[in-house]
Amino acid sequence: MDSRYDPTNESSIYSLWQKSKIFSPSIPKHPKKTDKPPFSIILPLPNANDPMHMGHAMFVIEDIMVRFHKMLGHPVMWLPGADHAGIETQFVFEKNLAKTGQSRFDFDRNTLYKMIWDFVEENRKLNQFQLKQLGFALDWSRYHYSLEPSIIKQVLSTFKKLHRDGLLYRDDRIVNYCTHCGTAFSDLEIDHQERSDFLYYLDYGPISIATTRPETIFVDVAVAVNPKDKRYKKLVGQTAIIPLTKKQIPIIADDLVEKDFGTGALKITPAHDTTDFEIGQKHKLALKSCIKHTGQMYNTIPEIDGLYPKQARAKTIELLQKAGKLIKTEPLTHTVSVCYRCKNIIEPLPVPQWYVKTTPLAKPVIKSVKANLTHIFPLRFRKVYLDWMENIRDWNISRQNVWGPRLPAWYCLDCNPSIQLNFITKDKKVISDTYTSLKKKFDFNIIKSGLQTLTAPINSTYFIDKPNTCPKCGSKHILQETDTFDTWFLSGQWPLTTLGFNVEDPAKSHPDFNYFYPTSFMDTLWDILFFWVGRMQMFGFYLTGHTPFKTIHLHAKVTDSKGQKMSKSKGNVINPSDVVEKYGADALRFALVYGVAPASDISLSDKKIESMRNFVNKIWNASRFVTIIIDKFIQDNPNLDLFTIDKTNLKPEDKKVLKELDHTINSVTAKIKKYHFGQATEVLYAYFWHYFCDIYIEQTKGRGPEVGGVLLHCLLTSLKLLHPFIPFVTESIYQQLRIKLKLTDDLIASSSWPKTQT
Repeated sequence: MDSRYDPTNESSIYSLWQKSKIFSPSIPKHPKKTDKPPFSIILPLPNANDPMHMGHAMFVIEDIMVRFHKMLGHPVMWLPGADHAGIETQFVFEKNLAKTGQSRFDFDRNTLYKMIWDFVEENRKLNQFQLKQLGFALDWSRYHYSLEPSIIKQVLSTFKKLHRDGLLYRDDRIVNYCTHCGTAFSDLEIDHQERSDFLYYLDYGPISIATTRPETIFVDVAVAVNPKDKRYKKLVGQTAIIPLTKKQIPIIADDLVEKDFGTGALKITPAHDTTDFEIGQKHKLALKSCIKHTGQMYNTIPEIDGLYPKQARAKTIELLQKAGKLIKTEPLTHTVSVCYRCKNIIEPLPVPQWYVKTTPLAKPVIKSVKANLTHIFPLRFRKVYLDWMENIRDWNISRQNVWGPRLPAWYCLDCNPSIQLNFITKDKKVISDTYTSLKKKFDFNIIKSGLQTLTAPINSTYFIDKPNTCPKCGSKHILQETDTFDTWFLSGQWPLTTLGFNVEDPAKSHPDFNYFYPTSFMDTLWDILFFWVGRMQMFGFYLTGHTPFKTIHLHAKVTDSKGQKMSKSKGNVINPSDVVEKYGADALRFALVYGVAPASDISLSDKKIESMRNFVNKIWNASRFVTIIIDKFIQDNPNLDLFTIDKTNLKPEDKKVLKELDHTINSVTAKIKKYHFGQATEVLYAYFWHYFCDIYIEQTKGRGPEVGGVLLHCLLTSLKLLHPFIPFVTESIYQQLRIKLKLTDDLIASSSWPKTQT
């Protein structure tokens, strides 16, 4: 063995694993009841838009489980893949476009899609390299990408099945809309920030109101008060007067109004506030908007139209002051919604969207978790998960971006002449108008070739299966819905689509699905427990009647040395590849697990990684020392049997080291099975460094060949116990011992997990 361990050779070890196909299990033609059940994991698919970050290195938890179960003798499959990541990828791509002075509006839809595709392909290759660099025992023969035709086919089939089953509908509701990203987001995809603002008290004639958004008064449709508020009982049923426009609107009563906020009277703008929308629905009030999807004001007054909300607010306040309608202003600290990608203010806007009815889909998930058919670890997340499932809202699956598969719905433009179309002409001018107006100016083929988006009113008729001509009027002017699927709609079906489940005909599903589903273990960060895990479970039960995984494990979150969450905006992101190049993959892997409690925070620092590198070097040096001693014994006695320990001639220190080793085997095995990976690493560290190296090896110096068997047994067993955590150095040492000692088994061979001897 070389005098020191060289982690730059780790890539050759990974090539050895790939060449041997040790991580590509075959499915037995006739599985027996006596066979060990398969152990399968679906990799939480990294986004294809960017290199992986340190959080992805936490896939080490899954790798530990995969290698452990492989050594226990289970047929093991860990399926890798990548996610096209819809709006996130388009957001990253558009940032790159902006550096060249361009935007998405410079390209028609098809051209932009092709540009993003080419951009993603380069990063997708990088992601695969990084996964291999970290030593993950993935079955690359089963790799999948979320935009593969076979996967999209099944996703579209699920959409059609939901539609057939009455679980899919279109509605014109308030959505969380980012006018910068140009798309809607679900409630889970927005952030909340505390900001200092003002509360404006305005004169509405017989009543005064308080609002944080005076710029939207132009589309107010009512003033609401609480029915229990004695101050306003006589005013209910009368009219208020909107300042600046002098339009009269009704004064209504509703329980949702807070008596103690502001004046206790609330201006109702259903198109731009979720509470107002709910009140508007109950009282059948009009839904009038004054903010375009581009963020500009319209439908107001000449002085305000065309401004952005922040500008419009300042101008509205100025006009209200001049008109004597601004009573007073008070400072206010409140929470606002911001886009989780670009951090711009989220605008509640009415947009026709596609929704999935989630309550019936959530019921079997709740039942499964409550019956412990699906285990959640750590247990404290079980209640949080159930609370979310039991109070789940319908899921908006529409996204107004280009990158991703479009919803399979088609509109006849001649049957729906009021559809709003946005397209780009040859001179790159963006044209927006209804089809009725546009068809007088442009040929349908021009509209179709330059199409960017369409917005179909909620009463529009559509077809789920694409017609060549409209079945109603015979027109060929048919366009597909431009909304793409929410990324989670695709990734929510990931365990099914990647294993080859056939939505239309389950009996024709791939053998992988029949053998490996339900999967055994799902590990991810707790922050996407609802984004992804919950949706996978809903689709799993809906389409197959079974949960997609038996155990949901939530790993720790990686933070910087100050305990802060890593983010590009803070500049504290650590690229795992940089760490691997400096310290080696094993050092990073062990640092991410050592002493870490489940679902806690990992404060990752160079100091901790460096200390784990020292441990890796200690393993190498100790192995080299044992090898040198064994070499000497073999030279003196070529027939020496090092694989049989004569227990009758053991010294007390030999018995003790074997006893400690058996204790370590039992402890590490139990802790892995209970998902206490941090404690398992502490046990291994303590045994190998502080007992085997510091005590026992020192005790063997000067002894004869009778100690060789104990030394070799302790070393080989330690390498096997350590292998799931630090596979590169253990495999490298084992391969050299294999040649020297003519070992017949692989380190990670089936049923190679150590058993106790004493």
